Amino acid sequence: MGSTVVSEKGPVVEAVSTLTDLEGKIPELEAVPTGIPGLDELFFTSKMEGDRLIQVPLGGIPRYSVLQITGVADTGKSLMAEQFAVERARREETCIFVTIESPAAFVGMGLRARAQALGVDPSAIAERIILLDGVSHPELANDLPTLFNTLAYAIRTHRARAVVIDSLTGLFESREMLARDIVRPIFRFLKKWHQTALLVSQKRSSHEALTAEAAGGYAVGHILDGSLVLAKQTILSAQQAKLYGVPVGEMVRLFRIDGCRLCGHDTSTHLLEITPAGLVRIGPRLSELRPE
Repeated sequence: MGSTVVSEKGPVVEAVSTLTDLEGKIPELEAVPTGIPGLDELFFTSKMEGDRLIQVPLGGIPRYSVLQITGVADTGKSLMAEQFAVERARREETCIFVTIESPAAFVGMGLRARAQALGVDPSAIAERIILLDGVSHPELANDLPTLFNTLAYAIRTHRARAVVIDSLTGLFESREMLARDIVRPIFRFLKKWHQTALLVSQKRSSHEALTAEAAGGYAVGHILDGSLVLAKQTILSAQQAKLYGVPVGEMVRLFRIDGCRLCGHDTSTHLLEITPAGLVRIGPRLSELRPE
C-alpha cells in the first residue's frame, strides 16, 4: 500500500463553479475567416433540423482558438500564417505577428506579397499588422515574462484580437525538454487575453508526415486547441502518379485537421496547393480523387 500525501493547504474554492456560475463568461461560437481558400468550410457546428442533427459550416476557425500549424520545411506553414494575418487586417482587426525566425522587415516583405496576391492594398492594412521582432530583440524569444509583457502592451495599445507566432519551435529549439513548460504558459496567456491565434510549429523530418507531433513531442499539440497538419510526399510509383495526376518524382502537398476542441471539423486528408503567387489553398479530399 502506497502512502497518501495529504496537503496542508485548503481547497481552492474559487476554482469550483457550475455552468450557471459561468453564465456571461462562456463565449459564443463565432467564425474567424482565415483568408485560406478551402479551409474555413472544414470547421462546422451542428444544429437540429426537425428530428435530424445536421452539420453547418462555421466559415472559419473558432474565435479564441489557439491552433498550431505543424509540418516539415517547405509545406506552406508561414504562408498560411501570413495569409491569416492579412485577412484579419483586411477585416479591420489588428493582428500581432511575433517573428522568431526572420527579422521583422523581411517578414514585412512576405506580408506585402501575400496581400498583393490576395488583392489587398498593402498600405490599407499597414497599421493593423503589428510585428514583434524576436530576432532583432532576442530577449523576446529567450525570456517568457518579457515576451508576455511586450505582447500585453501590443494587445492593449493596438486592441488586437489575433496573434501569430512564427515559430513556436523557435522559443524552445535549444531546450526541447522544456517545450511543454513554454507552450502551456503561452496557451494560458492567449486565452487570458481572448486572442485567436495560429502558432507555427516545425516538425523534424523523422516525424510521421500527417501526425500532429512537432518538435517538443506530442504533448505540445495536445496543450493547444488543435492542429493544422501540413505534409509533402514525393511520388515514387506509377500508381501514385495516376492517383495524383503528376509525374513520378514530383511532389504533392497534403493537409489535414488533427483535432479542434471548440467545434467540429473535417477529418479527411486533403490535397494542398501553393499557387505561383505564393498562396496556400486547401484542395479536394484524397477520397475524391479518381485515377484517370
